[in-house]
Amino acid sequence: MPEWSAESALELMDLLGTETAFLSVSTPGTGFLDDPAEAGVVARQLNDYSASLPAQHPGRFGYFATLPMPDVAASAAEAVRALDELGADGVTLLANNQGVYLGAGGQDALWRALDERSAVVFVHPAELPAPAIDGIPPFAADFLLDTTRAAYLLVRNGIVRTYPNIRFILSHAGGFVPYASHRMAIALAGDIGRSPLDTLDDFRSFYFDTALSSSPAALPTLPAFARPGHVLFGSDWPYAPGPAGQYFAQGLDTGVAPEILRAVNRTNAEALLPRVGATPVPAPPVRLRQAARRAAVRLLFKLVQPGTG
Repeated sequence: MPEWSAESALELMDLLGTETAFLSVSTPGTGFLDDPAEAGVVARQLNDYSASLPAQHPGRFGYFATLPMPDVAASAAEAVRALDELGADGVTLLANNQGVYLGAGGQDALWRALDERSAVVFVHPAELPAPAIDGIPPFAADFLLDTTRAAYLLVRNGIVRTYPNIRFILSHAGGFVPYASHRMAIALAGDIGRSPLDTLDDFRSFYFDTALSSSPAALPTLPAFARPGHVLFGSDWPYAPGPAGQYFAQGLDTGVAPEILRAVNRTNAEALLPRVGATPVPAPPVRLRQAARRAAVRLLFKLVQPGTG
């Protein structure tokens, strides 16, 4: 596990020009614990700690609460506590929890609690419930498939329509969703007889973050597919090292039109997450951020292309 501290997070945020970051605990969440009661205790501890950070650093942090899935009842109860009592900005759910995917049967108690609160749900991938393939690190491809599987089931099994008040954010530009959406819509038409146009509309209801995804190959597709206002900035730090976050931030800065850039960097988040901008924070000088990003781009290419200039 990479190390994390509020101080190191703030340092990277200043380099990226990020005023407010929304923290989340990604894979493995509490899923490494076999005892459901222990998982519930750890989730509560994480949420109590996360709730203390916005007060310690006004304007800099929000957070998405950790839930002890796949225990649906305990997760619904903790979601209510975190959203109603602790002031969480949303909840984090892994795409699969010990092999049980979001959108599978038996999760309605959780969806009802989240829908009643118009909750934001940040979906992050986990390791696939299958052996890894030699030579393919899970984060390189499996994580993207994991997110796509969860999104597919959320659409196929009608979760996004039955619980329309939930706002789902898919990490890493939605895995394969924007790029395979028409293919999946055709598959669902043959599977459950739903109109491909209706299915595409369901897939477009998701929000998408740009973590590790602001590349010249991905950027033309993501804004073209997503609904207006549904693309949000993301870094994936500290799992992705600082230079990688800076590299993709630079790609976003240079890869989209100025009006789209401002929306991704701020205004889309303002509409979704009321904490954004509630406590204005001075940004570091633009020249500092730009110089740091250029240096990070050079460093990253030296790391991936050893021996180059």
